[in-house]
Amino acid sequence: MTTANAAMLDQIKSGQGFIAALDQSGGSTPKALKGYGIGEDAFSNDEEMFGLIHAMRSRIVTAPCFNGEKVIGAILFERTMDGEAGGKPVPALLWDRGVVPFLKVDKGLEAEADGVQLMKPMPDLDALCDRAVAKGVFGTKMRSVINLANPAGVKATVEQQFAEARRIAAHGLVPIIEPEINIKSPERDAADRLLLKETLAALDAWEGAPVMLKLSLPTEAGLFQPLVDHPKVLRVVALSGGFSRPEACIELAKNPGIIASFSRALLEDLRVSMSDEEFNASLAGAIDEIHAASVA
Repeated sequence: MTTANAAMLDQIKSGQGFIAALDQSGGSTPKALKGYGIGEDAFSNDEEMFGLIHAMRSRIVTAPCFNGEKVIGAILFERTMDGEAGGKPVPALLWDRGVVPFLKVDKGLEAEADGVQLMKPMPDLDALCDRAVAKGVFGTKMRSVINLANPAGVKATVEQQFAEARRIAAHGLVPIIEPEINIKSPERDAADRLLLKETLAALDAWEGAPVMLKLSLPTEAGLFQPLVDHPKVLRVVALSGGFSRPEACIELAKNPGIIASFSRALLEDLRVSMSDEEFNASLAGAIDEIHAASVA
């Protein structure tokens, strides 16, 4: 393990903070831009759209408050990993600030079957992992969605996540396994319990370095404690999943040992029209709130 990787591992394992999710991809970018105050009439193609979201992300990662003191990691979209901010490649800029870079690697979701949406195939995963390693990225993230408490569907979701995690870990990267449970599911609590059972079974069979888990906050506070305590889990992080920031922070604080990995809940108050002073103050306030809930 390189010195940088050992330092990143230590930051993720014991850092007192949370992981920022800055990984909206093609499908979710217009929504993220709209929240930031940029309508779809502001761009006419994907290049212009990605240029605008990159400018937003650059503004975030170069803000004075965006550093390893409270933000221990950040998940990037592939184009963000390949881009620059503050005159440096984004992963290098992040690590200079003590923020560990991760990369979103999934290609989106399949249509629902058995109450879940599995990940689309990732034929280029190995090549993407090689590029990520070359750019100083520490780990990856990939997302599936569980809508119903269907045992076969939940099992298939976990099996697919861990199979892809094995491919990722072979490159020396730490996979973040994200089987999101839809917080609007009518069977949310039952789905939480099925996911816990299948994930514990998969972890017991896992060989190699510890993995990370990114989960929806459970209906029953503390339900995922066995995952937090598991020797093969480096860290459990939570998505905001549609909760507003105050709601997500309240739910998060009920689950000791789980830290935030919020996207929309981190960015919800930021607007393109803000002065740098206003922008930095708003972002700092959000970071403080999420950090407090993560270390509660």
